[in-house]
Amino acid sequence: MRQLCFVLTLLLSASFLLAKDSKQVTVRGCVSKASGDYILEKQNPAMTYELQATGKIKLAHYLGQRVEVTGTTSPSMATSSDAIERGAPAPVTLTISSMRTVSKECTASPAQ
Repeated sequence: MRQLCFVLTLLLSASFLLAKDSKQVTVRGCVSKASGDYILEKQNPAMTYELQATGKIKLAHYLGQRVEVTGTTSPSMATSSDAIERGAPAPVTLTISSMRTVSKECTASPAQ
């Protein structure tokens, strides 16, 4: 019984730590794909997010488009070899709650 209480306490503590690191954001950027992962590349300031779809969102539909994504951020668990070779794995996972197309094509934009 003591072990069960300890395990439950440990799990509850871990969930609080994860919730503490999570944050609701709205971000605009371009959707691309690297090593099987969909990523959102944002400018001003430069930031890359690993995208995690929820519900009926199909990330392939948005590939190559400029989008606006609302979701919850959390530290990324990505360790793909391609990302490591580039020296910049996405440090943040963005779990999507809503996503919409801003432009059908990604082009350089002065403000995002």
